Amino acid sequence: MSAQTEVAAHPASHETDGTTRRRVLELVASRGPVTAGALAAVLGLTAPAVRRHLTLLEDDGKITVYEASRSGTPRRGRPARSYVVTSGGQSELAGGYQEIARQVLRFLRDTGGQEAVAGFAKDRFDAVARRYAPHVTASDAAGRAAQLVQLLSADGYAASVRPVPAPLTGPTAGVVAPAVQLCQGHCPVQHVAEEFPELCEQEARAFSELLGSHVQRLATIAGGAYACTTNIPVNTPATNIPATTPTEGK
Repeated sequence: MSAQTEVAAHPASHETDGTTRRRVLELVASRGPVTAGALAAVLGLTAPAVRRHLTLLEDDGKITVYEASRSGTPRRGRPARSYVVTSGGQSELAGGYQEIARQVLRFLRDTGGQEAVAGFAKDRFDAVARRYAPHVTASDAAGRAAQLVQLLSADGYAASVRPVPAPLTGPTAGVVAPAVQLCQGHCPVQHVAEEFPELCEQEARAFSELLGSHVQRLATIAGGAYACTTNIPVNTPATNIPATTPTEGK
């Protein structure tokens, strides 16, 4: 390879690495906590290649190792490291528009009061619900949740739906209603929602209306969690129920 050809090859390699690293970051957001092996299977790469990207993302403060609480029977051997996105990674995925959005909402609050912010948040998610409603048509809550996840993912929320296993032993065995959890691994307005939780409250209300089911917000990115997690009972028929207002911000 000539020197000129070698020099030309470096930018392409750098661009490919950057594209792959961005894809790794997006997958950690949507699937985290996730291991290098699981990411390698999705990307069609070797585990060492994925670990190289993970190491660089971790060094840059974009991801971190997920520290789960230890419970149950101890497992032999060293468990695989699982990764989740940090606040810095969320900011990179979100782009550079959040600060101007915060400035606009501050101006709205200063001139119209907190009610003006709440009204804006309601109007915003009413519009989202109207846009989503024709596509959330399944006959059961689990199916509607799966359809909602597709719509959220298309809008950049890195969403997924995961079953919640009922406990087999203990006082709640056979009592806990079947449910799924809707996880949003990325919040495009994370830093705005940290200051204006009305956005989170109205989003949960819109979810409740779309799914025809009471929903419970369990954790939020704006509140410091690695994902926004919403619990959804799955044995609820599709009906028009009153909107609910969660007590926790996003």
